Amino acid sequence: MNSDKNTARLLGLMFIIVAVLAFLSGVPLSQLNYSMTGPPNNISETMIAFSDNSTMVQMSIIGFLIEAVAIVLLTVLLYLSLKKQNRIIALWAFGLWIIEAVFVTIRQISAFSLLYTGQEYVKAGTPDSSYFQTLGSLFYELMHFTLDVQMVFYCVGGFLFYFLFFRSKYIPRVLALWGLIAVSLGFIGELFALFGYDVPLYVFLPILPFELAIGVWLMVKGFTAQEAKSESG
Repeated sequence: MNSDKNTARLLGLMFIIVAVLAFLSGVPLSQLNYSMTGPPNNISETMIAFSDNSTMVQMSIIGFLIEAVAIVLLTVLLYLSLKKQNRIIALWAFGLWIIEAVFVTIRQISAFSLLYTGQEYVKAGTPDSSYFQTLGSLFYELMHFTLDVQMVFYCVGGFLFYFLFFRSKYIPRVLALWGLIAVSLGFIGELFALFGYDVPLYVFLPILPFELAIGVWLMVKGFTAQEAKSESG
């Protein structure tokens, strides 16, 4: 029983850590003429902003890299907790979220490349027409593409994990249903984004409060089905 509670609390803590890291690491970029939902208004301004705030960008990159490690730990805990419900579904979800963590890491390579290009662009005197804009646009688009692909893997893997939560009754079904709806909306939004449509940020907003909610629930309540079973025993 204590082992189940400890696992649930650790799982809840990892949900919160991943959500907080994703939010805090993304905030600095939103202040630097970088949009997570569309192309840059002016790539030259974005590169200058990255160069002038290099420490902020580096902190964001480090935060996202830590998030990638946290995603792996969260994924392992989810697989161990839910594999009894359906090992094949849990294994698919495990693989999808591991790939998500890989794309988080790849995106930071593009972010660092954009930062370096911006610094060289500023050193060159910000010429109006140069290959710096071309490289900057390339790295910017790579950041967007890897984010979209990352979110596709997250949403599909999350749907499988939250379906297993719904089936297991480890958490209230209404909470699991919230997760299923949130990642379904996110998945639909990402499909449109991959085909070149501008998707408003609010389509993805339900995901963050859900991860915080399930994290807090697991830390406070643990696995409700396990507790009920133990009490009846």
